[in-house]
Amino acid sequence: MKKLQIFTTGGTVDKVYFDALSEFQIGEPVVGPILERMNVGFDFAVEELMRLDSLDMTDQHRQTIQQRVSDTDAEYFLIMHGTDGMVETAGWLSNIANKKIIFTGAMQPAAFADTDAVFNIGCAVGALQTVEAGVYIVMSGQVFAADQVIKNRAAHRFESVG
Repeated sequence: MKKLQIFTTGGTVDKVYFDALSEFQIGEPVVGPILERMNVGFDFAVEELMRLDSLDMTDQHRQTIQQRVSDTDAEYFLIMHGTDGMVETAGWLSNIANKKIIFTGAMQPAAFADTDAVFNIGCAVGALQTVEAGVYIVMSGQVFAADQVIKNRAAHRFESVG
């Protein structure tokens, strides 16, 4: 992998808790510092596109993500995204050719001790180096084609369709 382009959109992975009287808010992107702590052996660039809970994402936001991926001269993309809207947004990128695009996020904020963020980011980076061009979702140690996955909210995981 020559260089990894990372786009962040917010979501649970970046949520922080300020005090007992406040709710979670989406903070600074955590993916760059996580990759630096893991001492990765490849170049990467992080660009924050937005700071939203994916439940608040609109078609205009999805179009922005689609346009940035289309316009960026890179082969490898990691898109950090909230899990509730991840499948829908991934569908917006299905017509982009010759790029490897992986969406990931977390069910628990990266700031939590029991977060799945680091595991999901690591799995996504590994998957990027083995998948064919296309759009994928990587969660909980599994790689899914973006059009063959759903979020099972009751089980707190992503699962293959059919």
